[in-house]
Amino acid sequence: MAEIDIEIAGRRYKVACRDGEEQNLRHAAEMVDAKSREALAGLGALSESRTLLFASLLLADQLIDKRGVATPLPTMPPDPQVVRRVDALAERLEHLAANLEKEIASA
Repeated sequence: MAEIDIEIAGRRYKVACRDGEEQNLRHAAEMVDAKSREALAGLGALSESRTLLFASLLLADQLIDKRGVATPLPTMPPDPQVVRRVDALAERLEHLAANLEKEIASA
């Protein structure tokens, strides 16, 4: 396992990668750094997480433009057991909210 130092938007990071993938990682970091600086230039001071968020959105937008059309993500039907649990939880929350409203009205 290799470990390299990269810099994105003026911040240094130590990142691990598989042996032989160092150059690809450096190139990816350069792309993210460029988009991070673009975000900072357009939006001003941002937190580290927001800088990386906007950099990733700019990169994703660039990929979509390159493809011409956004490719929809594959969808899977929801797990019936999860649907039942979410429905039961929603009913319970509605019941609790109704009881709370009654208590507030009678107070």
